[in-house]
Amino acid sequence: MTAPEPPVATNEESPARDAAAPGLKGALARYRVLAYIVGVGLLALVGAMIMNYGFDQPQYSRIVGPVHGFLYVIYLVLTVDLGLKARWPIVRTGLILLAGMIPFVSFVAERRVTKELS
Repeated sequence: MTAPEPPVATNEESPARDAAAPGLKGALARYRVLAYIVGVGLLALVGAMIMNYGFDQPQYSRIVGPVHGFLYVIYLVLTVDLGLKARWPIVRTGLILLAGMIPFVSFVAERRVTKELS
């Protein structure tokens, strides 16, 4: 029987500093950075969609949409990486993957994941 892994100490002030760290600590830091970026990007996309459909200004969604889509794909890869290193069940990993699709939920998921793994 193996001993449980010790908690991962993360840098709460600047998670980007830990992004190059190996193992679970680095995976968590990379996930945290992308969760914030994707969360803000999704809010920007919601604003762009309001401008598009509410005020007939489609130029914002033409810019924000592809950028958010690209960043979301990176978020997916980093979340799967974290899920593998943290040994999460596939359902849990899937729910955290979906968190990047609902406004504000990526922030909540990031806090819960950080609290659990720290």
